[in-house]
Amino acid sequence: MVKKNKIKIRLNGKVISVDKGINLGILINKYKYPLNKIAIEKNNLIVEKKKINKISLKPNDKIEIVHFIGGG
Repeated sequence: MVKKNKIKIRLNGKVISVDKGINLGILINKYKYPLNKIAIEKNNLIVEKKKINKISLKPNDKIEIVHFIGGG
């Protein structure tokens, strides 16, 4: 049974269900990614962080989020 208010996307290689109409900013907040330490790609295109709240997710979108880790 498919829930009508959910869509499936791929986040870092894993298929997940999210609410229909969710935007990229909500997804990032939901998973508690530190915005200043990540790079975001949607369907193989780099996303500008200032636009994340305007980018709606659609079924089968592919989102890759990469963490930057400092060290010496």
